Amino acid sequence: MNRLALIFLSALLFAGCGSIPKSGSPEPGTPGEPAPSSKPSPKKGGGYYQDDGPADEIPANLEDIPDAQPIWEPLHKPATRPYEVLGRQYAPHTSVRPYKARGIASWYGKKFHGKKTSTGETYDMFAMTAAHTILALPSYVRVTHLRNGKSVVVRVNDRGPFHAGRIIDLSYVAAHKLGIIHSGSSEVEVEAIIPSGSAQ
Repeated sequence: MNRLALIFLSALLFAGCGSIPKSGSPEPGTPGEPAPSSKPSPKKGGGYYQDDGPADEIPANLEDIPDAQPIWEPLHKPATRPYEVLGRQYAPHTSVRPYKARGIASWYGKKFHGKKTSTGETYDMFAMTAAHTILALPSYVRVTHLRNGKSVVVRVNDRGPFHAGRIIDLSYVAAHKLGIIHSGSSEVEVEAIIPSGSAQ
């Protein structure tokens, strides 16, 4: 009788241990964190994190949203000043000039939708915009996805991403058109577009 009771108790304990969740397991759907809109924050890789990500309601016509149309615009003077984020110094361009670089693009979404960008404009995740650490604000660049060959033209009106290896933070719609929404980040080439017409 004692032996049967021991076997029964052992079986109960074994079953209970199997249902205990492992501590430190990552939450599903949070593979990383996008670069902030004018706010320094550490990041953990591609994808969206916590309360950022796609909007609750996604317009059906994202593919039809046109690329940004480069034009000469007055620069936002405060955005030309040197600044420091996370211990790193940045010296922004003080004019629209040639620029070409390869690196990782990420994107930012609903967490910053409706908030102010570095130019003082309102961030719209469904507009063809982007953030860059040193390019003149505002300015225009062509971003090309190096794996699938897709490219978009965006208007740079914000600062970021402040993460090693990342060179541009795209709006949700720009990332969608490039095909990097689900991966969260991907290797791209960024090239400045010098608008035709009068120089600044």
